[in-house]
Amino acid sequence: MFPEYRDLITRLKNTDHHFTRLFDKHNHLDEKIAQLVAETGPSADLEIEVLKKQKLQLKDELYALLKSRAEAS
Repeated sequence: MFPEYRDLITRLKNTDHHFTRLFDKHNHLDEKIAQLVAETGPSADLEIEVLKKQKLQLKDELYALLKSRAEAS
């Protein structure tokens, strides 16, 4: 995710608790979605859709944080 910000992500994960919490929550949702897709059939489509929307919202928030921090540097 965001290879152009790899160094900044590493730095923020070590210094910014809010960023780390968002980053970890995004990764957790990604794992949960992958697990649901692998273990369930179409009956879980609605739950997967909701989780994907949550993940996308987190990704947008992470990107905004990265962009603002990169511009401030």
